[in-house]
Formats: sequence, C-alpha cells, structure tokens
Amino acid sequence: MAEIAPLAQSATQAAFGGRSAVRVEVVPGTLDPRLNLAPCNKVQPYLPAGHRAWGRTRVGLRCVDGPVAWNVSMPITVKVFAPALVARQALSAGTVLGPEHLETAEVDWAAAESTALADAAPVAGRTLARPLAPGQALRESDLRKRQWFDAGDPVRLVVVGNGFSISGEGVALSPGLEGQLVRVRTEGGKVVSGKAAGDRRVEVQL
Repeated sequence: MAEIAPLAQSATQAAFGGRSAVRVEVVPGTLDPRLNLAPCNKVQPYLPAGHRAWGRTRVGLRCVDGPVAWNVSMPITVKVFAPALVARQALSAGTVLGPEHLETAEVDWAAAESTALADAAPVAGRTLARPLAPGQALRESDLRKRQWFDAGDPVRLVVVGNGFSISGEGVALSPGLEGQLVRVRTEGGKVVSGKAAGDRRVEVQL
C-alpha cells in the first residue's frame, strides 16, 4: 500500500498540521473476488469523490499502463496514531472529569467520526455522556453538551460575516445547548436563529 500512503499523509497533514508525533498506518482490504482484471504494468491509486483517506474508506485503483484500461475500488482502513486523552480506569456515564480520570496515550484518531481530545484543561469539569473503558480514547461525542443559558435569559448576539462582526443584545427563546441552534428575540423584536457558542453568547454566521 505504499502508493496509497501519500493520500493518507495529505489527510493527516490537513488534520494535524506539522505535528511530528503522528503515525499513519494503511491496512488494505480485498478486492471483489469475482473481478477478473487484465494484467497491468502501472496501477494508479486515487480517492473517489466523497471519500477521504481517514478511517474506513475506499480507494480507487485504475490501470494506466496495460492492454486493457480498468478502474475498480477497494476498501482500506487508514489508522492515524497520535497522543490523546484516555481513561485511566473504567468511567461511568455522569462522571465529572478531573485530572485523576485521564492520562495521555497514543490512540487511533481515525477510529471514530468524533474527534479525539488531547488537551486536558478544556475537559476538566465536563461530564461524561457515556461510559469509557480503561484505555479508551476520550472523544467530543463522549461529553455532555454544556448548557450556556436558559430560555428567557439575556444573551449577547454576535453576527459574523466575511471580515466583520456585529454584536447586540437579545433574549433567548429556548435553552442554549452547546453548538445547537437557538432562537433569540432581538432588541428590535425580530426573531433570529444562531448557535449557542458560550456563556450567554449566540453566534449567527452570514
């Protein structure tokens, strides 16, 4: 799978930048056994549209030097190992996380859709939404959503556009759960929707 490694490295570069501790491993699957492909001197790998070299995915293989041009796809698994937070011991749902619960270890960031977490400071005091086994990576989806405000609370409404931002005051019409849409009545009486982005803060992207 040496030909596929550059595709995986590109995806890793986009996710991690120049972090040197990242290790990429490509595990090939098998082609459909019913295929009867003609011999080929040079096979070119590529990523099909809508796929990325991350986790369980597919890679395209096409013959660019042979008597017959063919084009097939093959399943692969791209593992991306880097340091992240893992559970020191079995943790139950509802655990309020502290330094005693977590440690750093090498994990496969691409093993799940949800992003693994590497910085302990932002997760201190957060509550687990689901149990973790010893050594299991802590991911964003494992944490309960924070509630930034209640319905009826005054909030700061920030409208963000290309190169500008405008802020004003409003009143929340529904509870503000982290990252979820909330309706806000502005000082002028207009109702707008935005994402709960912080303590009594709602962001509207234009």
